[in-house]
Amino acid sequence: MDPISDLLTAIRVADYALFDSTGSWGFAEEPGMHAYLGMVSRGGAWLDIEAPRQRVAFAPGDCFLILSAAAHRWRGNAGEPATITGVRLTFDNLNGTLLADLMPKVLHARADQIHSAEMRTALELIASEAVAPGPGSEAAIQRLTDIFLIHAIRAHLESSHGGNEDAASAWLRALVDPQLGAALKAMHERIEHPWTVMTLASAAGMSRSAFAMRFKVLIGEAPLEYLTRWRMHKAGRLLRDDTRKLLEVAISVGYDSDGAFHKAFKRVVGVTPGEYRRTWSREIRA
Repeated sequence: MDPISDLLTAIRVADYALFDSTGSWGFAEEPGMHAYLGMVSRGGAWLDIEAPRQRVAFAPGDCFLILSAAAHRWRGNAGEPATITGVRLTFDNLNGTLLADLMPKVLHARADQIHSAEMRTALELIASEAVAPGPGSEAAIQRLTDIFLIHAIRAHLESSHGGNEDAASAWLRALVDPQLGAALKAMHERIEHPWTVMTLASAAGMSRSAFAMRFKVLIGEAPLEYLTRWRMHKAGRLLRDDTRKLLEVAISVGYDSDGAFHKAFKRVVGVTPGEYRRTWSREIRA
């Protein structure tokens, strides 16, 4: 499984709500485990993001993904009313953090970009399912969200290659890097493999020291730290299945004993595998 597909598999939409705002207005939202998919359907608007502070201009037809790792505020252009429509998605706490950790706070696709049409279509279908839910609506919204995210990421990467690489997140830049991208792909495809820095460097076609340094600089953490974090997110998905034994989950993510897995899971996630499974079961029944 490639890293983008792995990320989307980790994301579970727990709740959703439509929004539609018109006029010269401001809107603020506190941080949380949610995201906003939407478009500017009429007029122009400014989006202000806090920590770090940035301002992005939006024109009619532009699409966006906003990750609420920071509070944000929409403002209509002076004297020009704007209409913004979209959906707010809420994620489960464990895997929702992946989006905030790995992705830019804002993905902006201009109306004239090739992927904007697909994003608008996915958004319209999400809104249709949310307004008149029927059998399978939750699954449909999850799949349509994946489609929106895929095209938002593609649009972002293409605009970054146009000479604005600093706008892309380090993780996304690493995915399209010929050497680091090869190592990340190998890691995600075989998460259970007993990877070492040397074998990952070999997959990247680099020396051990050069690979470790470049990975740390670009990704922000050591290769095996990154691997452990992804293993625990994978384990979290597997723990949602009550029929799986803890040792089976441990082996699936590269641990040959449930004791070592238990220790790593608590260090990364903050709770034991058993506690996580019980919490998940209570949320599903609620």
